[in-house]
Amino acid sequence: MPFLNPATNPNLSGKTLIIPMVSSAFVACLSVDLLISSLGLARIAVLDSRYFIPMVGSRDNEEYGITTPFELYGKDGLDVVFMQQRSPTQRAKKQEFTEDLFDFVRKSSIASVLILSGVDLSNRLDEQMFTPTYQLQPNATSLASTPLHQLTVFPIPKYTSPVPQKPNVENDSQIPFIPGGGITRRILSSVPKEWSIPIAALLRFALDGDNRADAYSLASIVVQVAGIDLNSVKWKQPESWHGLFGTPHDQSLFG
Repeated sequence: MPFLNPATNPNLSGKTLIIPMVSSAFVACLSVDLLISSLGLARIAVLDSRYFIPMVGSRDNEEYGITTPFELYGKDGLDVVFMQQRSPTQRAKKQEFTEDLFDFVRKSSIASVLILSGVDLSNRLDEQMFTPTYQLQPNATSLASTPLHQLTVFPIPKYTSPVPQKPNVENDSQIPFIPGGGITRRILSSVPKEWSIPIAALLRFALDGDNRADAYSLASIVVQVAGIDLNSVKWKQPESWHGLFGTPHDQSLFG
């Protein structure tokens, strides 16, 4: 199966691609679920799932068909498309997926790429307590005059690793260690030479639990970075979240 199902073949030229990573607290994927629901996006393609641990499920809003581990969402009139990954990447497929992803982006004439990832909150440093969200750019290419130029304007600090990947061992990678980041660091470290497509990442410190607030916060930042009017977004909780984080507490317990 090709990376993109040729039966759909959507036109992605000039669009910004948002890619969430299965990572700490699943916060990146939750934020994309929220954006899919709130922006009224439709599934425009089923992507190749052979890189991921197999899974299937029902679709939101009783839509026809099944949910797969790797899908693409968008809608007419929106210059942003969203990948959604619902299953971890298989250990033996990580590098193959990374290389095929870059090849897909290049061949699709994508204008820019924004990666979303969670970071393990338990590793956060004291100086990282002021904000949970950070940005990371894998190369020195300026984002000015690109679809991601808002990252140069917003007061989102640059990410530095709170812990070394291997203590007392010098690391020659330009990308800092991202604890709990899944394959985020692998992807950012594998940007091909002579790569000209703007690429950046938003990283969110989070712990497993009820992460709806984290998802809303990260999603609101993504909307603004993507150039969507935040005031025009009517936030709508995805149907798949119902019961996911338990039922509300009986408020009478608290007087």
